Amino acid sequence: MGILIGLVVTLGCVLGGFMAMGGHLRVLVQPWEAVVICGAALGTFLVANPMKTVKDTGRGILEAFKQAVPKEQDYLETLGVLHSLMRELRSKSRSEVEAHIDNPEESAIFQAFPTVLKNHDLMAFICDYCRIIIIGNARSHEIEALMDEEIQTIKSDKMKAYHALVAVGDGLPALGIVAAVLGVVKAMGALDQSPEILGGLIGAALVGTFLGIFLSYAVVGPVATKIKTVREKNNRLYIIVKQTLLAYMNGALPQVAIEFGRKTISSYERPTIDAVEQSTMNTGSAEKKAA
Repeated sequence: MGILIGLVVTLGCVLGGFMAMGGHLRVLVQPWEAVVICGAALGTFLVANPMKTVKDTGRGILEAFKQAVPKEQDYLETLGVLHSLMRELRSKSRSEVEAHIDNPEESAIFQAFPTVLKNHDLMAFICDYCRIIIIGNARSHEIEALMDEEIQTIKSDKMKAYHALVAVGDGLPALGIVAAVLGVVKAMGALDQSPEILGGLIGAALVGTFLGIFLSYAVVGPVATKIKTVREKNNRLYIIVKQTLLAYMNGALPQVAIEFGRKTISSYERPTIDAVEQSTMNTGSAEKKAA
């Protein structure tokens, strides 16, 4: 919704200001200029990126428009599943805990936290490091280094869509000039026409420059930045898991360990201690009833 409102405001001010200066909107309606610019931008985008990145860019744009960032419930459920797993690690045998992490879709613990269960990448991240903890031979600083490396890899993969769109945005002004040059070439072929016709052709050519710059700085650039913001916030879930499990490996009790994870959440999004305690208590009761 924020993107749509911003685009409406931007477009309204640009076109409104143009009309206020005495301009006529029909002059800006140059569909073939748009075809040249947008078509060339799409073509170069496909040339520069593998199909996996192209598809991921589409997903990133949808995430940006939906503002698909973690909500308080997502944070609570991430902390909740970690709390439940750490309790199992402390009180149950290795085989009982392995049953949860080897088949999380069938685990009562993960089923109690549907948002984590739907996030397959996060779920795999949690299960992988709980499995390493069960083995018991790795040291906490070694696990921390491994987590940092994996989180950096995940972030790099998620930012490919952002970098791809930024590259397109950087190229759009030049593609606008290409469209303008083609328009000028067309206008040069009509030098024997009246000044009114010739002026219209030159004006149409200049629309290409305007469209390329506008799309770059008012549409593609801001959308790319939004994708980056959304995905960086989603990446914060991995940091929560990292800090929580490291605290547990260093001897903290489960209830204390999740506080380490809670503190990594931005202050204006961070759930309160009471909310976390209430969530983990309710989940624990539900798990006992299910058992």
